[in-house]
Parts: sequence; structure tokens; C-alpha cells
Amino acid sequence: MDNSKADYSAVLSLVYAEGRRPDIAALQTLAQVPANGGAKVRFALSHVPDPAEGWAELLSSGLTYDCAGLAPAAPVPMPSGGALLGLEKAPEGEAISLSPGPHLADAMGMLPVVRVLAGLGAQLAALPGAVAVIWNPARCWMPPVYFGKVVDNWLADGPFPALGLTSLERTSDGSIVSVGLALLTGQELRFLPDAKLVAADIARIAVRLIHALIDTEPLTGPHTFLGPDRETLRVMPNLRGTQLDVTIER
Repeated sequence: MDNSKADYSAVLSLVYAEGRRPDIAALQTLAQVPANGGAKVRFALSHVPDPAEGWAELLSSGLTYDCAGLAPAAPVPMPSGGALLGLEKAPEGEAISLSPGPHLADAMGMLPVVRVLAGLGAQLAALPGAVAVIWNPARCWMPPVYFGKVVDNWLADGPFPALGLTSLERTSDGSIVSVGLALLTGQELRFLPDAKLVAADIARIAVRLIHALIDTEPLTGPHTFLGPDRETLRVMPNLRGTQLDVTIER
């Protein structure tokens, strides 16, 4: 496995303080921790090369995932930029990565694959020395404790962690677009500039829409949703169906 050519399109990166990255022995220990009746994702190490190579294959629910950048090998490159969720700045450190195995290349955006990936990542995020978790499709950095909390809640049949597995960014024309949703649904949201709405309002509306869209087929025509404050949300596919333009009527 060549870490220098890793594909970060559907990868979870975990940042640890310098010198605190886990090694294969740490993963083996983690795999043996009992579930204790919770929503923990069980896994086993299905392939362990020479520890000097710094990676291992994890098997969970019949799916395999590659964990790279393990000590004592070199860390994987850290993503640059992105949204900070609950962090004042991007922490410094060394990264490992977790990604779907090669056989999942055509299914990496399917919710069952993402659920297991997130569940494995939540356990790695609880290891000593973790300082940040980055969900690369959304370019979203977050504290390990936050990531573990929202993922554990999701795995226990709670809501999809829209704030974390997607993010929002403002474009040059003042619109606000989602980032990372297309991996899961094939479509991103776009909110046109609206002077009457602050960013927090749009975030609440985006979360409502993401929860409505996450388990459905991509929209092929106009649709109406009810917003968190009972406002009307009119959604229109655009850009050959890859984008959903959202108009808010109050």
C-alpha cells in the first residue's frame, strides 16, 4: 500500500499529538475490547503486514477497511484547509487514515459502508493522544470527543451526524453550499444569498434537509420540504441534477 498516493475522497483522517500515533499492537488491543451491549462496531485485523509498513486491514460486518499511517512508519499527509467544527484552529500533529478497502471502491458512499467506517473511526478517535478527526469528503475538522459522541448516537439509531459528515462553505457569489453530501446522495445543496438569514439559520435548515434527503433517491424534479421553523423549502435540481438549489419562503 503506497500512502503517498492515497485517495482522500472518502477517507477519515485522525490526527494525534506528535509521537502518539497508534501502532498495530494498539489496534489489536482495541479489537479485543468487549462491546458491553453498546453500539460499538466490532472488528478484527484481517491482514497485518510487517509493522514497518504502517498499515493494516480491518474486517467488520463483512467489509474491509485500510488503516494507514500507523507507527512506526511515516504518518499519512494531513488534509489542508476545510471547515472547523468546535475547533478554534486546526491542531498540529501526525495523521493516520481509515478508508474503505479496494473492493468497496464503487460503494464508498453507501450508508452501511459509511456507518461502519465512522464506527471504527470513533474507536480510533478515543485512543490516547487524538487531537482531531477530519471527515475528508466534507473537509470538516472536529474534536475527537464530538465525533465519537455523534457517531455513537447515530449507531444507536439516532440522527445522521449532518454536522460533521457534511459541512457548509460560502462561495465567491455569496451562496452557501454543502460539502460532502454528494458522496452520500449524489447531490449538494446550494442556498442563494439571503440577507434575512444568518449562517446559523441556514445551518439549521441544511441539517433538516440533509436528514430528509439522506435515505432517499436523488431528486429529479422540484420538491417542497417543511423547514425547522415551518417555513417552506423549495428545492430544485440544477447542474444536471448534481446540485439542489434551495429557496426559502417565510
